[in-house]
Amino acid sequence: MKILFIGAYGKVGQHFADLISDHAAISEKALIRNPDQVAFFEERNIETVLLDIATSSIDEIAQAAAGVDAIIFSAGAGGKGLEKTFAVDLDGAVKAMEAAKKADVSRFVMVSTFRADREELLKENSLRSYTIAKFYADEWLRNRTDLDWTIVHPGGLTDEPGTGKVTVGKRNAYGPISRADVAATLVAVLENKDTIGKEFEVINGETAIVEAIGSL
Repeated sequence: MKILFIGAYGKVGQHFADLISDHAAISEKALIRNPDQVAFFEERNIETVLLDIATSSIDEIAQAAAGVDAIIFSAGAGGKGLEKTFAVDLDGAVKAMEAAKKADVSRFVMVSTFRADREELLKENSLRSYTIAKFYADEWLRNRTDLDWTIVHPGGLTDEPGTGKVTVGKRNAYGPISRADVAATLVAVLENKDTIGKEFEVINGETAIVEAIGSL
């Protein structure tokens, strides 16, 4: 299975690259926008494609997705303002979905925010615009595509070492999770076809990641 990872040089993406570099059944094409990032992936024998998801067309993204079996969307504006948030987290995500259909890629894994529902949209806080963007991107994926989707809602992201153990489910109490364990969760999702059509929150826990994903 070959994966186009959109947002590949983000911290979750870097952990994913480390996990996948010697994986027996999964390989990666890393979508990045900065040529300075190429060396990181070359060291791991991972193919790269240079593209800015915010400004690229659906056709350009579809061309990048040619020959892959799945797309992971983990790109984010990273707090760079309202315009950038909607260009990347919403429009960029929708363009990636439309590109997947155009490139005949059926599998699509979305890395969303911890909780993106109507209740969250009403909350006045610094993440409201980001939550709105994620809410509508998730809605588009569920209801306006026929892709084989999975939506992953990580808790508060940390740079702590991965534990390999998580709690998955819906309406979990908010909690932290290391970016390393999010990356391992994405690998487990790709390895398990039963995650198609599933949506779940994931935080630190006591269950091995593969076992937790298998319980969905």
